[in-house]
Amino acid sequence: MSTTIRLAQQPEADELLGRSPLAALVGMLLDQQVPMEWAFSGPYTIATRMGGDDLDARAIAAYDPDAFAALLSAKPAVHRYPGSMARRVQQLCHFLVERYDGDASAVWRDVATGAEVRDRLNELPGFGTQKARIFLALLGKQFGVRPTGWRAAAGAYGDEGAYRSAADITGPESLAKVRAFKQETKRAAKAAGAAKKSGQG
Repeated sequence: MSTTIRLAQQPEADELLGRSPLAALVGMLLDQQVPMEWAFSGPYTIATRMGGDDLDARAIAAYDPDAFAALLSAKPAVHRYPGSMARRVQQLCHFLVERYDGDASAVWRDVATGAEVRDRLNELPGFGTQKARIFLALLGKQFGVRPTGWRAAAGAYGDEGAYRSAADITGPESLAKVRAFKQETKRAAKAAGAAKKSGQG
């Protein structure tokens, strides 16, 4: 799997995401409570600090937890919460080693249906229903991984022409559209919460 990705908006980091299934999974894992570009540039930072040009699930799983947390915490930090995210990245890699022999692409390779890929992604530590759907949409829209029914299994994230998530980012313009969608969703949720509160009062 090697494709042109522009999630990190940084050539070297995006190049790694395009050729490394594990880097793409780790980027998705890191994509919470920080800007998307920061999250998806994380795998490249981790690989560089580990002295390599790719991530290795076995090497990360075997890394001393305190040393790995320090690796992610060094400035510039890989995430706003580098300690807890270091634990999650190691948990993900442990799971991949135990379940998939350390091969991240085995999570979706040769799987017949989108629903099964989504369910497998949902099992990954640090993932959940929403992340699983977004990553399934990312696989289908940008990596050409399109098992039967993948759009339906990804829910609204699989919609063609949508700008909802990382799956839809192909450059600065689409990043701005996704960001605007997220802000509007937050605003609507806040307004609905306020209306419900005032109705109860």
